[in-house]
Amino acid sequence: MTLYIAQFTAKHRIIQIEENSIFTWRQESGEIDTALLEDKIKRESSIHFFSMVAGNNYPVDPDDISITIWRAEPFSG
Repeated sequence: MTLYIAQFTAKHRIIQIEENSIFTWRQESGEIDTALLEDKIKRESSIHFFSMVAGNNYPVDPDDISITIWRAEPFSG
């Protein structure tokens, strides 16, 4: 398994704050599937980020979040 790192921006359709962050994950060496990576970032990072920002009174739908991956590469740090 190889450790990878990605720089990304997440935007919500309504919430006016962006998440600019990095994400690390492990996968078998090879091509990075960006669609799967975007879904993984939504599930494991962005949904929680926007839920914290919005508070308990506003449900965050993952379909309202768009992910832009700026860079993804193997990580040795």
